[in-house]
Amino acid sequence: VLAACDLAVVVAEADEKKIPALQLIMRKLDDLAIPRILFLNKVDKAIAGVRETLKMLQPASSVPLLLRQIPVRKDGIVIGSIDLALERAYIYREYAESEVAEIPGDDKARELEARFSMLETLADHDDHLMEQLLEEIEPPKDAIFDDLSADLRAGAVTPVLIGTAEKGNGVLRLLKAIRHDAPDVEATRKRLGAPDGQTVVQVMKTIHTAHGGKLSVSRVLSGQLADAAELFLSNGDTAKVSGIYRMLGKDQIKQASAKAGDTVALGKLDNVKTGQTLSSAKGGIRPLVTLEPPQPVFAFALRPKERKDEVKMSAAIQRLAEEDPSLSLRHNQDSAETVLSGHGEMHLRVVRERLEGKNQIPIEGHAPAVPYRETIRKGAQQRGRHKKQSGGHGQFGDVVIEIKPLPRGSGFQFSDTITGGVVPKTYIQSVETGIRDYLKTGPLGFPVVDVAVNLSDGSYHAVDSSDMAFQMAAKLAMKEGMAACSPVLLEPVMKVEIVTPSEATSKIIALIPQRRGQILGYDARPDWPGWDVVEATMPQAEIGDLIIELRSATAGVASYKAAFDHMAELTGRLADEAMNANGKAA
Repeated sequence: VLAACDLAVVVAEADEKKIPALQLIMRKLDDLAIPRILFLNKVDKAIAGVRETLKMLQPASSVPLLLRQIPVRKDGIVIGSIDLALERAYIYREYAESEVAEIPGDDKARELEARFSMLETLADHDDHLMEQLLEEIEPPKDAIFDDLSADLRAGAVTPVLIGTAEKGNGVLRLLKAIRHDAPDVEATRKRLGAPDGQTVVQVMKTIHTAHGGKLSVSRVLSGQLADAAELFLSNGDTAKVSGIYRMLGKDQIKQASAKAGDTVALGKLDNVKTGQTLSSAKGGIRPLVTLEPPQPVFAFALRPKERKDEVKMSAAIQRLAEEDPSLSLRHNQDSAETVLSGHGEMHLRVVRERLEGKNQIPIEGHAPAVPYRETIRKGAQQRGRHKKQSGGHGQFGDVVIEIKPLPRGSGFQFSDTITGGVVPKTYIQSVETGIRDYLKTGPLGFPVVDVAVNLSDGSYHAVDSSDMAFQMAAKLAMKEGMAACSPVLLEPVMKVEIVTPSEATSKIIALIPQRRGQILGYDARPDWPGWDVVEATMPQAEIGDLIIELRSATAGVASYKAAFDHMAELTGRLADEAMNANGKAA
């Protein structure tokens, strides 16, 4: 949960191809109203100048990118940076603190130009600074730092610092900027709307440890939190803290209390989930954040290699889903599969590796079964007669049914037109039960939909007829009658909405027909310059690995949402393959 953070540091490179990815991050931070600093990495390898790079990156940000540093070059190689607020140069020393130096004479004019541009941007939110600039009065450095900090807290600008993280260049200056300019926890409390005067705790993450059990990594937004304190959830439930820990790598250091601004792990909050808000107010307070995990776009059907591990696997996955809310687990009743869904192939691969490694559960995985259905193209009338005599009471049931196709999406309809009591009312329900049982697996091997069955005639025996006998007669009639009704396979077709950078839209449109999809149209994404939304329909069978191809075509940034739209007939080779995979010969 990012919302409880005071500040975000976004690391970017001077690479035009990565702008869409940067834009996704910036938009997410905009949605959460989190202030951010942009660290421009690998400046030693950048071809374009820093200011040219900022012009290239600016469309990814909804607020001005405020250049705080410019590079110092020697023979074309970046050897340091100039802090525009301090008017001081820092010469890089690999893996060591930079050396403070005077601004090189060759860079002075460039520094003055960049500094004036920075001050002009700050003056957009400070009338007094604007007057000083117009009157050519040098503003005090303290006032500049106050403006930098205030504009950062307000989300009015995104300061940009530079360096090469791999060599440690510029990292210390970044850490100092975070220390001096980042908002404090009080600003974060106000931003989230947390009440003052009480203890408020935001759960940011859940982890399970081998010895400590469940830990809720949380941010104390206000008040003091003591061990064994009783807190209240938004729904009124209570949660008692059983241990407060400071996390230091893999070590957990127990402490007696935590104050506002601390990030700590709280022990054994079994009824608390990631994203929930806890407070000392009885009855709780409203949730401060809304946790909206992205829609799953990739799925595995998982099963343990040994049946004895089924319960162990299910429990392990539930723990992983607690730690990662973007994971979802469901049981597919049609296929009896345990389906794990997530944000991509790599995401689920890591989950599987954790199951097999940390939890020592050998796993088998495959693509989930597609929920095919079958229906009929024409109607038929069929008699079904079940008669068995084996001494004593026998079994007798006799029915005549009329099977008819229904419009797509109608489901199943049962009726009877029995007259004269040829089939007693007691057994009419038995006939319907037998028909419904048969429809679970039709002649093609899948559940049958969109059919109407009418019981029109039949006969019974006063002694030998029974509920089971009429169920059997109904199943026999359906089995023989359905074969004469031209059964056909149906596949689910999804409505798909693909979000992609505009430069890749043509690629996306080209791949849709390759997956038997139909393009419905595309348009610019509202309020997202440089992005498009492509709408299409596509068979569910083609969507399983769609995200892999989308990300391959868009440097990893395209996404999609899918929802069921309709069922469509599936014939030919693809139908044969579906039936063979289901164990039914075509």
